[in-house]
Amino acid sequence: MNEKQKIDWLELFRKICASRRLLLKVCGIGAVVGLIIALSIPKEYTASTLVAHEGTRSRSFSDIRELANITPGMSASIATDRDALFPSLYSTIVRSTPFLLQLSDVEVRRQKDSTAMPLARYLKEHQKKPWWKAVTSTPLRLIGWCISLFREKPEMNHIGKKEESALLQLTREEAAIVRTIASRVKIEIDRKKRVISITATMQDPLVAAIVADTVQARLKAYMTEYRTNKSRKILQYNEKLCKEAQAEYRAAQDRYARFADANRNLAQLTSRAERARLRSEMELAQLAYNRSERQVQAAKARVRKVAPVYTVIQPVTVPLHPSKPNKLLILAGCILLSGAGGIGWILFARDFIRRIKKNEQYVNR
Repeated sequence: MNEKQKIDWLELFRKICASRRLLLKVCGIGAVVGLIIALSIPKEYTASTLVAHEGTRSRSFSDIRELANITPGMSASIATDRDALFPSLYSTIVRSTPFLLQLSDVEVRRQKDSTAMPLARYLKEHQKKPWWKAVTSTPLRLIGWCISLFREKPEMNHIGKKEESALLQLTREEAAIVRTIASRVKIEIDRKKRVISITATMQDPLVAAIVADTVQARLKAYMTEYRTNKSRKILQYNEKLCKEAQAEYRAAQDRYARFADANRNLAQLTSRAERARLRSEMELAQLAYNRSERQVQAAKARVRKVAPVYTVIQPVTVPLHPSKPNKLLILAGCILLSGAGGIGWILFARDFIRRIKKNEQYVNR
């Protein structure tokens, strides 16, 4: 049995060797097709950055007591909320429609052209496509154009325009731009190392670097806005109280000074009692003003304390070499596929077709 199997394998090998010219031709055709495909796909560059972030935590009892001391008039329940911005949500934030709409307005510049333009315009007007995509998309464009002739164009809201409904309504073009940006911007989270990797892939290396740097900066701003929101509200409240206390203190100073100047030479008990009362009011107003100033300084320190630690480990650099396409991989894949197809033809398909033809000739006789 083993000897027959060896003979079968040798026979298959002989068939392949006997048709090696055909196999070489097929592999050559596959190499040509692979080169055409590899050269037709436009180059793309990937810019990346690494950022270290602070882990989320719940507020401790000392933090709650500190906030309550800073703002006695506000409920301490504000400080008991647990931060909800987990690292796993960073990717969701970057892929959210409002975030991507803001990215579409970012001013970018191409490496060979210093003209600034919005990212949406760059993606619309300066993108190269393989020739086969142009061929396959032409019928769909014609169909869409014909349909648009008989369809009324709805009035869409402009990006950034605030309305009472607060609903975000996009045109088809804007939705397509959002999908394109979402497919080209990636974010990965390493939970063990607490590192965020942000990458942007574009056909121009400078545009890729600008987009990656913008995503990193805006994600940092979003995180800072979220983490310091409650503390900033407390700071604003204390600043308001401080201004009111300052106004009351200055008013008390003015009342005391005017009374003292007007009654400087009088020695009546009533005037002295009124002067003492006004002075006491001024001192109390000064104490309230000093206390409110301390509360403002403590609130400012609290804002700095709760601000997230967001350190850029590896800054964005303009990529020098394209990340896509992998021409060698495409070429090797086309050669292997064509070679496998050629071997399949030599060993199985050719003999199978010959047997079918012989059977047809036998039946016709």
